[in-house]
Amino acid sequence: MRLLVVGAGGVGTALARIAQRRSFFEHCALADYDGARSEAVVSSLDDERFSAHRIDASSQEAVADLIRATDATHVMNAVDPVFNVPIFDACFDADVTYVDMAMTLSERHPTHPFEKSGVKLGDYQFERAAAWEAKGQLALVGMGIEPGASDVFARYAADELFSEIDEIGIRDGANLVVEGYHFAPTFSIWTTIEECLNPPVIWEKERGWFTTARFSEPETFDFPEGIGPIECVNVEHEEVVLVPRFIDCKRVTFKYGLGDSFINVLATIQLIGLDSKEKVLVKGVEVAPRDVIAAVLPDPATLGDRMKGKTCAGTLVTGLGKDGQPRKTYLYHVVDNEWSMREYGSQAVVWQTALNPVCALELLTEGSWSGAGVLGPEAFPPQPFLDKLAEFGSPHGVLELDP
Repeated sequence: MRLLVVGAGGVGTALARIAQRRSFFEHCALADYDGARSEAVVSSLDDERFSAHRIDASSQEAVADLIRATDATHVMNAVDPVFNVPIFDACFDADVTYVDMAMTLSERHPTHPFEKSGVKLGDYQFERAAAWEAKGQLALVGMGIEPGASDVFARYAADELFSEIDEIGIRDGANLVVEGYHFAPTFSIWTTIEECLNPPVIWEKERGWFTTARFSEPETFDFPEGIGPIECVNVEHEEVVLVPRFIDCKRVTFKYGLGDSFINVLATIQLIGLDSKEKVLVKGVEVAPRDVIAAVLPDPATLGDRMKGKTCAGTLVTGLGKDGQPRKTYLYHVVDNEWSMREYGSQAVVWQTALNPVCALELLTEGSWSGAGVLGPEAFPPQPFLDKLAEFGSPHGVLELDP
């Protein structure tokens, strides 16, 4: 495998650090709009299998040129999803395997945004699935932690634990604290604003996809390994559009443990229009308000030394077990920030996100995973992936709850 990683931010850097310890790839080209950033990462790795490059991910032509220049066979998209379309299309034209961790962006329904879905996450990619399949070419979409490992957990539950599934509900929570900041998101604020302020999408078998009010259906979920109870609310996320395509169930949701303070900040950002992606003229310079927010907040990749606590991503499945009795199971993955900083020098949230595509890429190289078309993680056998997590020293957990 000759790998091109587009993006040398927190996740791209963590991905390179994880991959460096593995032998599944021949060469990894790490590219970023800021060439100095990719060069700094490659220099720190001190590994001749890595090379540094500059790229404009908004240009399909530039992506295609770098694919050819590096002789890449697989492209790992590690930038904000606003750049997905040019990277995805460049990979199709170049006949290489494409992998991302977040899918193409949604667009709200023009008249009923909090009732009906408009353009859903990933619609652009799935509309092109037949063309990818006809070429025998793979686009593995949504292969981070959420979406990604959470979808694999859903597949495993459907195959091995349940005879009938009522609901697959992703539940994400953490007790992470960033010292010295009143507001410091531990992941890309651009992506956080996108998923938290868009109308949340829900899927029901009898109704299909629909949307609801922001931060709706609050529930308290008791997260494992000492994290404890956190109130979770509906937000927009890819699992809700991926899981029903591959797994038979009655309902799919995604709920995030944001907390009142975080929600209030996001609501204020939206109230004064700072969530907008549209450029405005400021003293003769055109700038998108959301980019200003991203510029003034600390880079999540640099917060590891100030962070304490754990982050948990998991899949809550309810229904009937293989014995026909009611069952409620939470399959999850926890990372302790102290551990990820000590072992890899990457904070817990970005490290947890980066681990999963590395596992997937290794499985593709080994042949344990294979396919053609636009496929989510649910389309592949789950056990090799779960075994790979354990092999990487970060196994998943299973918690049986009172049904």
